[in-house]
Amino acid sequence: MSSLLHLSSDRTNDLAERAFKMQLSMNQEISNTYTERQRRLMYEDILYNLSYLEIAGKFDDEKIFVEYTRWLYQLLCYLAKNKVGSRIQTHHRLKQHYQILAKIYAEMDDLNPNKMLGILQKGIEALDQEQSLPLDRANHKSDKYENIRREYLNYLIKSDTRSAIGLVQNLAKSNIVIDDIFQNILQEVMVEVGDLWHKNEISVDKEHYCTSTTQTALSQFYPVIFERPRNGFKILTCSVGSELHEMGIRMLSDLFEYHGWDSIYLGAAVPQEAILNAILENKPDFIGLSVTMPQHLELCHDIVERIKDKFPDLKIAVGGRAFASTSDLWKKWDVDISTQNATQLIEWANQNIILKREKP
Repeated sequence: MSSLLHLSSDRTNDLAERAFKMQLSMNQEISNTYTERQRRLMYEDILYNLSYLEIAGKFDDEKIFVEYTRWLYQLLCYLAKNKVGSRIQTHHRLKQHYQILAKIYAEMDDLNPNKMLGILQKGIEALDQEQSLPLDRANHKSDKYENIRREYLNYLIKSDTRSAIGLVQNLAKSNIVIDDIFQNILQEVMVEVGDLWHKNEISVDKEHYCTSTTQTALSQFYPVIFERPRNGFKILTCSVGSELHEMGIRMLSDLFEYHGWDSIYLGAAVPQEAILNAILENKPDFIGLSVTMPQHLELCHDIVERIKDKFPDLKIAVGGRAFASTSDLWKKWDVDISTQNATQLIEWANQNIILKREKP
């Protein structure tokens, strides 16, 4: 979160300061009992909430804020799950917070209050709906790889690195295609790891361990990936913004490599100029940009515009969790495709780049 706080504008800081003071004045218990550290964290939380609200307003996409509201409510409920009345209190405090923000926006004519008030109202409606639903809702995927995923996840939870890596080594020697290993086993497990953190069942350090171990496991496939025949086409990929969520785009790059493309993976937190220079130097046929945190959507849009300005014929794909939390925002941009599925993207690239280039 801390890297996102550096993106806050003076206006956002002013909004947060006003909301912070109003929140304290309306909650005497908090005002009287919170330490300086707790007050600082509360202020940072307000900034974080505003970052989602403002990016939703920027792109006229209320779904961004609604999905965040659901995620935040669930997170706070899980953190206080064993406390009596915690869900009612969480609902009350979040709803009060949104009402405070609405009051502040209504008083600031230069901020297009009607749009922001509409988004906040959708957030409040989402809160009310979440309050009426069970907290633990089944989101279980059942398929032929279910037992493998469970075994791998159990090794990760127990920090049994040797067994986790060994399981993936056996998968590499099996008849399961790499596409399935990457997407339907390892990627699905990492989604479940994120869900476990969200439910307060594992710690941040455990989540990072799971990610690091899975990255190590993935490296075992490189001998197979790089011995595949080349098709003469290049893809350049990276994560956008200061965040370090990069496993999804890294797996995508590896799968393109496996299917004959030369992949140029730049990593995460790559400056715009570096991306443009890499395109100029490597002359790729396809660009893949990944965004996990919605706050970086604006930066992604800027990068897309600059790429299209300098390389108008270059095909661009965007993806990542941030786009999944929008109402098909990518369709309003000058990009060619967005999908959360690597296999679909590879098929699209084969049809729309390779085959079209090969036609006389």
